[in-house]
Amino acid sequence: MLEGFEALGEGIRLVMRPGLRRYVIIPVIIILVVYSLTLYGLVKVFTHWLDEWIALIPHWLDWLGWILIPLITLTLIVIAFFTFTLMVNLLASPFYGFLVERVEHELGMEGANDQRSLGRQAWDGFVRELHKLGYILPRMLILFLLGWVPVVHLITPFLWLVFSFWSVALEYLDYTMDVHDVSFKKMLKLLRKLPIKTLGFGFAVSVLLWIPIVNLIVMPAAVAAGVIMWRDSYSKINRQLGDQSRVHALASSDHKPSGE
Repeated sequence: MLEGFEALGEGIRLVMRPGLRRYVIIPVIIILVVYSLTLYGLVKVFTHWLDEWIALIPHWLDWLGWILIPLITLTLIVIAFFTFTLMVNLLASPFYGFLVERVEHELGMEGANDQRSLGRQAWDGFVRELHKLGYILPRMLILFLLGWVPVVHLITPFLWLVFSFWSVALEYLDYTMDVHDVSFKKMLKLLRKLPIKTLGFGFAVSVLLWIPIVNLIVMPAAVAAGVIMWRDSYSKINRQLGDQSRVHALASSDHKPSGE
C-alpha cells in the first residue's frame, strides 16, 4: 500500500516541473468549474431530499435517524465523489494521454511510440472514458440498490469504499495502459493480478482527492503516478500475459492437422 503513496508523491513532483505544468493548469480550471457546480447541486438536492426522507419515519422510530442519517450521508458523499471524479476525468482525458508521454520522457523510459495524431489521441481518450463509465456505472447502480436491502444496507458504505478505491486505480492506471495499447479488457486482467497494489494505489489517490487545494493537482499527479506503477509492476505482468498468449497460440498451431 505504501507503494501507491510513494508513486503518487513522485507523480506530484513530476507534474510540478516546468515542462509538465501545462498539463496541470488546464485540468485544474476544469476541476474548479465542475467542483463548484457539483457542491452547489449536492447541498441543494441532498438537504431537500434528506428532510423529506426523515419526515417519513414514524416518531417512535426517531432513534433510527441516528443510524440511517450517517449511513445515507456517507453513501451519497461517495456517490458524489464518484460522479465528480468521473465527470472531471471525462472532460480532462484528452490531456492525460499527452501527459503520460511527457512523464515517460522525463523518467527516461522507452516510450510506447504512439503513432496516432494529436486529434486521434484526444478522441480515443474520450472514447476510453466512455468505456470506463460503462464498466463503473452499472456496478454503482447495483451498490445503490443494495443500500435499500435490509441488513445488507449496513455494509454497503464499506462496499462503496472498496469499490471507489478500485475504480480510482482503474481510472488513473488506464491512461498509461491506453498509450501502451493495452485493451480495457486486458487492463482489468492486469489489475486483478495485483489486487493489493491496485487497491493500495486507489486508496492513496482517494485520500489526497479529499484534501482541498491539494486535490487540484492530484488528478494529473495520479496520471503520472500511474506511469510509475506501470513501469514498476504492471508492465511486467503485461509481458508475462503476452508471452503466455504467444505460447498458447504456438501450441494451438502445432496441434492443427497438417492439411489445414
